[in-house]
Amino acid sequence: MIKNWFKNIGPGPLIAAAFIGPGTVTVCTLAGVGFGFSLLWAMVLSIFATIILQEMSARLGIITQKGLSEIIRTEIKHPVFKFLAILLILSAIVIGNAAYEAGNITGGVLGLETIVGNPSLNIGGFSINVLSIVIGAIAFVLLYLGNYKVLECALITLVILMSLAFLITAIITKPNILEILKGAFIPKFPEDSLLTIIALIGTTVVPYNLFLHAALVKEKWKTKSDLQFARKDTIIAVILGGVVSMCVIISASSIQNVEINNTADLAKGLEPLFGSFAKYFLAIGLFAAGITSAITAPLAAAYVTSGCLGWSSNMKAKKFRAIWIFILILGVVFSSLGIKSIEIIKFAQVANGVLLPVIAGFLIWIMNKESVLGDYKNTIKHNFFGFLILGISILLSLATLNKVFNLNLF
Repeated sequence: MIKNWFKNIGPGPLIAAAFIGPGTVTVCTLAGVGFGFSLLWAMVLSIFATIILQEMSARLGIITQKGLSEIIRTEIKHPVFKFLAILLILSAIVIGNAAYEAGNITGGVLGLETIVGNPSLNIGGFSINVLSIVIGAIAFVLLYLGNYKVLECALITLVILMSLAFLITAIITKPNILEILKGAFIPKFPEDSLLTIIALIGTTVVPYNLFLHAALVKEKWKTKSDLQFARKDTIIAVILGGVVSMCVIISASSIQNVEINNTADLAKGLEPLFGSFAKYFLAIGLFAAGITSAITAPLAAAYVTSGCLGWSSNMKAKKFRAIWIFILILGVVFSSLGIKSIEIIKFAQVANGVLLPVIAGFLIWIMNKESVLGDYKNTIKHNFFGFLILGISILLSLATLNKVFNLNLF
């Protein structure tokens, strides 16, 4: 039974690994510190929206045996619209993931630093963080092997490690179960919470995961009958990922009167209350979150670029490797030198904020095309929830633009 279950685990945990990066962990930490359990409902909404969109993406990948970016290239016939769509996607995913990669590696470094300290090298007046290079090297080896099964096993192991770490930390804090249930199922909007709610949803419903999922399912499954396994895999993994994020919020809710800016601070804040065990569990969780996202972000960028430009998406193809190596090197350099690429990250935020409703809209459109999916096109139920999520993503997009450019829309 257990052996059979493990055999049918697919890209789901990789998708969970991709959305639970250090950015998500930090946002959840700040949500817990600032608002207690009252924003847990935003995570429940995010889990639901992610399951709906990722199921569509997985179905598209299995039925067509193509990635989402490949289908965008072939299905948009108008040359101007096709050019604009590809330009937006490449800008948001490739440049965006390069910007986020530094944050992913830095997050993993923060986790390790809590345990081993801060080893650094001084070369030519620059102080280089050794741990950034170590995490970059691990990600490089796993990606360079170009073996989907090895990558899948490594990421599943790290996701399980991360899940246990954050779950145990939440249990250590002995939270009130009734208050957790209230927070999860009764929406509240505390004062000054809007941006945090947007951030919680925005870090879970990730545009690049829609591309990554469609590309990865065809590595695992080849026939229409495998769709049942893909659905189970998606639902279980996304719920698990959401529970991990909720555990971070729950853990952070127990901290009082401590200045918290990121998860490393949360680890220090928990230590006086719950002992060094809490610190170590959190550090392991943050390390796993950082390294899994440091692997999936360059991988997604490589799949998206290859699909948009018509290149081979074989993991051992030279052009495919060149893309993820470029993204990974940028991340390692920015992280090891401590460069904060604020403007690039701001651009990535805007591009991804605009991209989510565009991709969600395109996904719903393509999922209704009988010429592409035949009998596996969207049902009325799929479309109802899909358009509901599309509406939310448009609001998120406007809120992101409002936040970055101070447009005073809200």
